Amino acid sequence: MGDIQEDRIRCAYHDSKNIYDSVLTQRNIFARAYIKFFWGGTDDVAIAHKMLSFIPDNFTGSILDVPCGTAVFTAEKWKSLQNSEITCLDYSEDMLQQAHRQLDGFSHITLRQGDVGALPFDDQSFDVVISMNGFHAFPDKMKAFDETCRVLKPNGKFIACFYIRGESRRTDWLVHHLLAPKGWFTPPFQTKEEVQKIVAERYSKVELHTDNAMLWALCEK
Repeated sequence: MGDIQEDRIRCAYHDSKNIYDSVLTQRNIFARAYIKFFWGGTDDVAIAHKMLSFIPDNFTGSILDVPCGTAVFTAEKWKSLQNSEITCLDYSEDMLQQAHRQLDGFSHITLRQGDVGALPFDDQSFDVVISMNGFHAFPDKMKAFDETCRVLKPNGKFIACFYIRGESRRTDWLVHHLLAPKGWFTPPFQTKEEVQKIVAERYSKVELHTDNAMLWALCEK
């Protein structure tokens, strides 16, 4: 990741740290209007609930959450999985600071700063890799796909949701004219068909679904 790009992404998430959770969870009328107009009413809370439902409540394996963000969607689930080992990784120190406030004191949860394009873990380290709202922000998406697959154990699960282009003109306009220039999203962006090809080359089982301009994936290595 180049220095200029690093600074732009770091600044974008620093500037949005106080509104990030409110927008994603639609806590106020302005957030709800933004989601309805630009994202077709896509419910991030419902998508997050779906993603987390793929991990059993009695799960005892290892999980990598990247990017963990503020843990707004995952905190309660991660805290409840006390017989598992959970690593929460994010590039943004600002996001990690907020996640730390929710997850501090739980010995089975580790928070660390890192780059998804060069994950600091051995091959086949995790039973599950989950990535919520991450891939549209990652600068090198192919490295991110490679790395998240690399650290998964055989038969491990890759669970993800992220923006894809070509599903909504209004959302594509927003991403092109605002979210990407500000550094919250980073081009290039894939279509559903392109994502299908990418994950099919890396995983033995692939399930993809779209909700307006958001795609969610459940893949098995």
